[in-house]
Amino acid sequence: MLGKIIAVSLGGVVGALMRYGTGGIVHRSFPADFPYGTLFINLAGCLAIGFLWGMFERFEFPSNARSFVFIGILGSFTTFSSYGIETFNLLRDGEINYGLMNILLNNVLGIVLVFAGFWLSRAVLGMFK
Repeated sequence: MLGKIIAVSLGGVVGALMRYGTGGIVHRSFPADFPYGTLFINLAGCLAIGFLWGMFERFEFPSNARSFVFIGILGSFTTFSSYGIETFNLLRDGEINYGLMNILLNNVLGIVLVFAGFWLSRAVLGMFK
């Protein structure tokens, strides 16, 4: 258990630094109002998790190595990659309804909850004026 915690923690540091560096490079390369950095990171994370998932299914890797890569590095780099692989697995395994439900709930409810959280913060902070 301690080994897994260390693996996830170290991977998290690597992924966070990768996210910070990559986001900065993309932002400087494409200065605009659109969040190209986040888009690039999410898409790169999806490509990476798909590629690495295929490798990890084909070859034997220790459990801590999986945790280091998938939970630590990619989880810190982008949680969107986790969403992508989970949706892929549902659709690949024939769980079409669950796959579509995962897409709908994550995207629609996620955005609705961002708005709800924003409005809630305004309501709570407004109470303290």
